[in-house]
Amino acid sequence: MPEPQFGRLITAMITPFDENRDIDLKRTDEFVNRLIEGGTDSIIVCGTTGESPTVFYPQKIEVIRRVIEAAGGRVPIIANVGDNCTADTIDFAQDVSKLGVDGFMCVVPYYNKPPQEGLYQHFKAIAQSTDLPIILYNIPGRCVVNMKAETTLRLANELDNIVAIKEASGDIEQVKAIVAGAPEGFSVYSGDDSFTYPLMQAGGVGVISTISNVATARMKEIVDLCAAGKWDEAADANERLLPLMNGLFETTNPILVKEALALCGFPVGGVRLPLVDATSEQSERLAAIMREVGVLQ
Repeated sequence: MPEPQFGRLITAMITPFDENRDIDLKRTDEFVNRLIEGGTDSIIVCGTTGESPTVFYPQKIEVIRRVIEAAGGRVPIIANVGDNCTADTIDFAQDVSKLGVDGFMCVVPYYNKPPQEGLYQHFKAIAQSTDLPIILYNIPGRCVVNMKAETTLRLANELDNIVAIKEASGDIEQVKAIVAGAPEGFSVYSGDDSFTYPLMQAGGVGVISTISNVATARMKEIVDLCAAGKWDEAADANERLLPLMNGLFETTNPILVKEALALCGFPVGGVRLPLVDATSEQSERLAAIMREVGVLQ
């Protein structure tokens, strides 16, 4: 497979907090280095895993700026700027572009349930407001609306700076339709770690990953083996890590991702309300899974 613009493993990075649930910028620096040394190809900042609903716009700016500085040009930095208001998304994207990000991720508008034409017009307006590359994000489980393959392809074929989609619909036929109809250079990423292997078999390029916060090198191995066409080896590597891919989502993301990092000896703080930290029972079960897959000794 040709190498995509943002690589094959894009980590949807957690946002480190201190004991008061304030942004921990020192830990942010350390975590960015940890991800890059682990082999991530790019980093997405302030996505769902980064607790975007409770990290307000001024704090997002602060975190994005710090991640760019910490990365120092070693990997591309993609900022999640998507909102369910088109005008707000455009305004925020313009502010973020001044920080020096390499691209944007924009989620399907949530709660207001736009029709397919509304989705098309929303993303078209955003794309026409910037020269930076944009990754679309389709996640019906959180947004209620599924962006159909026809809408994705309409955007991909008409707007040059819409370069990829994070597909978290779990619909392999939808993925195949996008791959078949997309222009050259358009990338389809899995939005779920556990969906990466079948998605890449269907022609996707990689994953925008949650588990890579915890097991960066292990997830990198899987996508690289898939890209090399070593499907049996990739299947084995995927099977070994699959219990943790699923285990991290036994409750709402990123509760258990942050707990897993604490168990690894790299605490990044708790989560902000209305999310709540892992219970002792959840932590014990997670630790057992981490030991099972070899992430924790």
